[in-house]
Amino acid sequence: MNTPGLLRCAGAVVVLVFVSACGGGSTLSPSAGAVAPSAATRKATYVGRTLFVNGRPVTAARLNPLPRYAELVPDQLRSKKYEYIFNIYSSFGSIFNYPKSTQMIGELGGGGGQGCTNVLYGYGNKIMWNAGRTNDVVTEYSVPDNKVLKTVSLNYTYTSSCAMNAAGDLAVGVLLGNSFGPGGQVVIFKNATGSGKVYNTPLNKEYFGGYDPNGNLFADGLDTSYSFMLVELPKGHKKFVTIKTSNSPQFPGSVQWDGKYLSVFDQLTSETYRYTVSGTTATLQSTVQYSGASDCAQTWIVTGLLYCADAGNDDGEVYNYPAGGSPAATLVGSFDEPLGVVAAHK
Repeated sequence: MNTPGLLRCAGAVVVLVFVSACGGGSTLSPSAGAVAPSAATRKATYVGRTLFVNGRPVTAARLNPLPRYAELVPDQLRSKKYEYIFNIYSSFGSIFNYPKSTQMIGELGGGGGQGCTNVLYGYGNKIMWNAGRTNDVVTEYSVPDNKVLKTVSLNYTYTSSCAMNAAGDLAVGVLLGNSFGPGGQVVIFKNATGSGKVYNTPLNKEYFGGYDPNGNLFADGLDTSYSFMLVELPKGHKKFVTIKTSNSPQFPGSVQWDGKYLSVFDQLTSETYRYTVSGTTATLQSTVQYSGASDCAQTWIVTGLLYCADAGNDDGEVYNYPAGGSPAATLVGSFDEPLGVVAAHK
């Protein structure tokens, strides 16, 4: 386990200032519509266990001070599978077409934060959503041409996660409330439209969310004591309930159905916990361990693989799932504090 020393003092506010270095520019894909990222002074602050970067809370557990930029491979859009690694909020998304190549093929300008798509796991069908392009707007894009199809807005400044169920409803998590007040809310947009319905949760800060095939919505985050917490909104119910896990996750990570189990990633231990859920208890069935990962700020599971947006290593990694172990591949390209990842096909 690689627990950052800064996180050991739950009530402290710790400030670090990093100066990022950049060697060379980025040649953008003509279809990306992005602008090249630039080097900047970065201020990292921990409030309890929540990381703030330049005053904006993020769902990563730790900060990498050195963004990495690389030349892009021309995007021919001939692949059928695409992966988007979203960087720090309102910056850019790095686009890949693994397993055809590990090289970055384009950028999505303005993207950032976390992603989701219209499947519980696997490659989404021709669309993906991005929570983090702007603070209070969640955007739907077509894949792979990256056209904006739809946006929904919510009255919260700091969003965190997004998730879709099989019916096409969109759930958006809230990391912090407005004016840095208590967060933890989840806003659900029926058929991914309209103004959304706000659900309060037992969480003080919501980090990640995901549906199971029965339409139950799960989310994890931190409670008022900055301890890990898992909650559930059972299908058809009006209130979230707290789910007790049979083990003790250390820091919230992605929550996603993996085809057999409810999976919860732990950012500090680099492990996926696979649960069966009965009532308000989640029983651990197996643990998947990953070597070489520093901080998978979001993971996305497809059949046989897990994609990691690694904020600690400042790259993207691909692991065999549920085998785990060493990376099957490392994605090469431009990264600036990776926070999210999602996969879709055209």
